[in-house]
Amino acid sequence: MADTATVQSLQQFIASLDTTSLPKILQVCSGVYFQGSIYELSGNEVCLSTGDLMKVIEIELLSVSCEDMSNNEKFELSISHTGLFRLVPEEMPYNTVEEMMGLMPLGLDTCLPFSFTSRRELTFDNFVLGAGRAVTMLSLERHEGREDHVRCSVKGQQGTSAEVTVPLSCRGEFYECESEECFTLREIMSSPCLCSRRFRFNNTTMCGRSFKLSPVYQVQAIMHLRKNVVKFPSSLEVDVLDVTEQCRDVTFVAPLTLTEVLSQPDEAFPVVAEILEGPETKPLFLCSWLRELRKGNHLVLHRKGTSATVLSSSMKGRKAQQYFLISHQYGGRFRRRPREFSSVYELYVASTRASGLKVSVTRHSEEVEEEGLPALSVGDQLEVLRCERVELACGGNQGRKQTTEALICRRLQEADDEDEDEDEEEDVEKEAESDELILPLYMQSHFVEKITDNKKYRLKDFAKDFALPLDVKVVSRSTDLETDPLVGFPSLRLEEASLESIIQASLPHSPEQCFEIPVRWLPMSVSFTKDPLPWPQDESPKFHLDTVTEVTDSFYYEFCNQKDSNEPPPPRPPKRKSLPSSKSSNKKPPIPSKNTPSKRATNPSDSNTSTLNKGLSDLTLRKRPPAPLPPATSNDSPPPINPRKPMSGMTSCKALPNTYEKVQEKAKVVVCVQADVDSDHDYESVEETLTEMVKRAHENVMFY
Repeated sequence: MADTATVQSLQQFIASLDTTSLPKILQVCSGVYFQGSIYELSGNEVCLSTGDLMKVIEIELLSVSCEDMSNNEKFELSISHTGLFRLVPEEMPYNTVEEMMGLMPLGLDTCLPFSFTSRRELTFDNFVLGAGRAVTMLSLERHEGREDHVRCSVKGQQGTSAEVTVPLSCRGEFYECESEECFTLREIMSSPCLCSRRFRFNNTTMCGRSFKLSPVYQVQAIMHLRKNVVKFPSSLEVDVLDVTEQCRDVTFVAPLTLTEVLSQPDEAFPVVAEILEGPETKPLFLCSWLRELRKGNHLVLHRKGTSATVLSSSMKGRKAQQYFLISHQYGGRFRRRPREFSSVYELYVASTRASGLKVSVTRHSEEVEEEGLPALSVGDQLEVLRCERVELACGGNQGRKQTTEALICRRLQEADDEDEDEDEEEDVEKEAESDELILPLYMQSHFVEKITDNKKYRLKDFAKDFALPLDVKVVSRSTDLETDPLVGFPSLRLEEASLESIIQASLPHSPEQCFEIPVRWLPMSVSFTKDPLPWPQDESPKFHLDTVTEVTDSFYYEFCNQKDSNEPPPPRPPKRKSLPSSKSSNKKPPIPSKNTPSKRATNPSDSNTSTLNKGLSDLTLRKRPPAPLPPATSNDSPPPINPRKPMSGMTSCKALPNTYEKVQEKAKVVVCVQADVDSDHDYESVEETLTEMVKRAHENVMFY
């Protein structure tokens, strides 16, 4: 416990502190200020609680606190205040001249002359000083072997003055007289004696009131577990105790973030560090050393620097995707794997990163003339040539064209036999050159990359010779790793390369097994300790670096979001606009009521046919745009049916009813077609329900 006899307020201690004795170690012992919370004081955060230690390293005079003695109101004045102050005489009497001389500010010659009065008549060497007469001190005279005297001056009634020497031991009832001398704030604050006196403003409206002036210092101190020098005013209502002698060996721990560790000199490594704050966010790494990064644990920091890494991912399949950060120091070997593309736009993006891209079509696509989509067959070999803007037909609008981005590809032909003539070979080459396909970027299709490279690569070789992303497979494991997590994947995609700021570290119980801590992905703070390194001083162990780190999907998505990509989004397919004349045909006709007569004379077969057409018009093929609507005509009658030649010897007849299930009579649709006597085929009138007909149409569509 602190000795309460030596406890002082912070204001008193700092005001009486000699700057040549710094630094001073203080302990907060009472009068807790801002306990348990952090406040911002003049742009600096500081928290003072009972028992805290702080090493005062510097003080700087900021301002002066003025307290009005009549009402105890306080305000502050800047130290650069230009106003002058006059000393207010003390009302208390002094018993001796020596006691009165003790109030004079030592070393300040401007304080003299000093005037006082006596309530009683005094006699000095045949000189009689009347009561109430003002006596002005001029100087102090010291004589060896004799008592010290003060040389004084006394004014007479007619303006004459006389000098007299007054011994310091002279006793009486003395009172101080108001002096005409004025002082600045800096002069007052530089004298401890003047700081304890009261002053009044000179030639101001407040000249009648007395004020107590107190200096306010900005204290700079080092505190435990504070990364920066803390700054706070000396006016805090805190009691402190000077424990400099007892705490000379105390080390004030300064926390360092990993970013601040990077700024440390290279000579500071290797070093043993204590973890003050571990990563508290959602874990982004799936590795064994992450759970060791807890508060209170120790790490061996070997070096700082940068590391070239590649973010990779496993292919989508039955198992969940896995993601890895692979260092360029990875010792395994890779082979390239063909990439798959699900659209022409993906093919275009890959071609911009590597020229001469050749692919093979893996899904059949039919030609759509209305949109300018060419036909592709499985097995077609294509070579990407360039990307340019072309004019293609606008879907549904005859004669109209639109300009869009398209990929120009060349269909590769198989080589002819060696026995063919040179002329035939030249013709084939010309045909191959002219067989160019125009693939709009919005076209959906499936391709697979065609590669003939069977070479083994190191990871750093891909960065030199290829552009990411690439599909690879590990064919030779890394011998530096006890277990290579990349072995066994049929394919890995190298997504993106990056240069990460890292700190190479290890755990004290296994200092030879090193790993890299990415600084921007792990928010934590450490402090350097003076603990010895966990290996003999002259025998450094052989270090093994963990070059593969598995990461979570959260890390993968966050990494992709932070990547600066200027690639435009994939183009949208054009809108399929219908003809203006077809707008009226898109509107549903009003349903006539039973009492409303029809405007035109129609037979039952016409109404059944229109109902059938309406049901069939709701059917659409999957992944295929609807056919353009026919032009509107003024005639509301159904389109004519071209007659066909009936088979000889056959006559038209009606279809037999279904004998296996009952047919609802009210939902029957009857379609009668007049047989043509010149046709080779015979047609029957079909009589079935609308539901069965729609169902059959659905089955036919799906089969197609």
